[in-house]
Amino acid sequence: MTSYKLSQTEQTELITTLKKRFETFTERHPDIQWEDVEKQLLSNQEKLWSLNEMERTEGEPDVIGLEDGQYIFVDCSKESPKGRRSVCYDRAALESRKKHKPETSVMDMVSEMKVELLTEEQYRHLQTLGNFDNKTSSWILTPDNIRSLGGALFCDFRYDTVFTYHNGADSYYAARGFRSMLKI
Repeated sequence: MTSYKLSQTEQTELITTLKKRFETFTERHPDIQWEDVEKQLLSNQEKLWSLNEMERTEGEPDVIGLEDGQYIFVDCSKESPKGRRSVCYDRAALESRKKHKPETSVMDMVSEMKVELLTEEQYRHLQTLGNFDNKTSSWILTPDNIRSLGGALFCDFRYDTVFTYHNGADSYYAARGFRSMLKI
């Protein structure tokens, strides 16, 4: 059984990393104070564990807003997180592959990490805070009607524009991962 609690050393290292990123990219969270964020983080060990998973898989999570008293953390790595690439969309897509199956799927990882997959709207909002996925792409939450037909959606940023595309949900590429969100 997985323990969703960090050791004191892991917690200190994560908080230090998050604080440094928070202070470096102040434009992502105007009017939000680190002391308030840290207090919220320390009061929720399971979500702190999820943030550590986002960091461990190279998502570089940072605060991008406050909604209903919860801080919104999103993967802000320049490119799609390295530790989450080469995965197909979901378990059904993974099982449908006859050859060259990836190790896991986006939705399995989202579930294991206890985070949310970005929607198209959330992805587009992220792009207002910087330029992300200039060389990679990121799977996004796909509507059921598209998924039921075998497809899945992904986005990237090229030519100063966010593009939304489709692919077979069973496809996977070394340059495509996914970005996640966590509300604390």
